[in-house]
Amino acid sequence: MNINFEYDGVKASERLEIFAAKKVDKLFDKYDFIIRADVFFKTENTTTPDTGMICAIRLSSPGPRLFAESSNGSFEASIAKTVDDLERQLKKRKDKIKSH
Repeated sequence: MNINFEYDGVKASERLEIFAAKKVDKLFDKYDFIIRADVFFKTENTTTPDTGMICAIRLSSPGPRLFAESSNGSFEASIAKTVDDLERQLKKRKDKIKSH
């Protein structure tokens, strides 16, 4: 298991890395075919305070890579939403693997 963090216009934060690692570790534990995760943090100027903190996660596994991204008012909310989206994709991937 390997998690890489990248920051675009955001100061590196150990607190964010720990929070994201806990969420992604749950995916690693549940789906043993995941090889690596790349986590991207960036900010964007928006007209509403409810968006602009973007978290994107790319998972490497057998087959095509899985990717999800979300924009919320805080990085924590963005991480949680992104991990939920990835879990949905992973369930579909696992069902396809089992059926073959």
